[in-house]
Amino acid sequence: MNTTLDQIIQQLNSVILGKQHQIKLSICCLLAKGHLLIEDLPGMGKTSLAHALSNVLGLNYQRVQFTSDLLPSDITGSTIFDPNKQTFHFHVGPLFNQVVLADEINRAGPKTQSALLEAMEEQQVSIDGKSHTLPSPFFVIATQNPMHQAGTFPLPESQLDRFLMRIGLGYPDKASEKSILLGEIDNAAKDINALLTPELLVEMQQIVSEVMLSSVVADYILDLVNETRDSPDYPMALSPRASIAIANAAKAWAFIHQRDYVTPDDVQAIFPSVAEHRLGLTSNTSNSLSHDLLNKVKINP
Repeated sequence: MNTTLDQIIQQLNSVILGKQHQIKLSICCLLAKGHLLIEDLPGMGKTSLAHALSNVLGLNYQRVQFTSDLLPSDITGSTIFDPNKQTFHFHVGPLFNQVVLADEINRAGPKTQSALLEAMEEQQVSIDGKSHTLPSPFFVIATQNPMHQAGTFPLPESQLDRFLMRIGLGYPDKASEKSILLGEIDNAAKDINALLTPELLVEMQQIVSEVMLSSVVADYILDLVNETRDSPDYPMALSPRASIAIANAAKAWAFIHQRDYVTPDDVQAIFPSVAEHRLGLTSNTSNSLSHDLLNKVKINP
């Protein structure tokens, strides 16, 4: 399995150049059964990364462009009356795919944004009093533009908290951008080969859940989250859901690095991506609050 993961990372690196850490975090998020929020300027490769992930993992994929006039039923689907049979039929929406890209999610209104809440938490949607189960595995990748751009609606706390991780790709280095200009990775995301099946991915997710989390590492996670609850330096404290997210992401990071146990280094590697968007509502891709927290809280031997 680790050889397969190395091949997946290598293929994704051929599409998103110079961003190996962000690619590992994206895979880590999926292995931990989480959802991913990518915040960056337009044109940074957010959509390319989502498309490449779905292809290399062998998952079906649907992109939804969020706009101010998008309705919840445009995402979840709707019940339509069939006059010939005199019955109602549910027509599924794009949410019924294994990977759903909610592109520029913060350009839709709060009502449409909230249509994803039940899907991300319960892996189902409720329409007209009936629950409809979503595919498994199910992974939402949402992109959002910085909040200073026109026509954006801030994601509420409840929506942000459903995302296991938030990452930013940032500008490519000069060599990588030169390769893009020369067309060396043109259409690479479409041509990428599937290296996993949904069944094997589910098996990996089960193995990740069984990675050992020692009492010492658990105490370190709790010390980090309790610091946010006791100190006035953080706009929002980390909840128990955040504690679980940190633990699950650290297990997945350990698995990617071929270990069946979690170390404090695993926690530190994933902590900014898991915690930063939960610590404050403002757009902040520098991860300054989480880095300050890591520097402040020491590991007890």
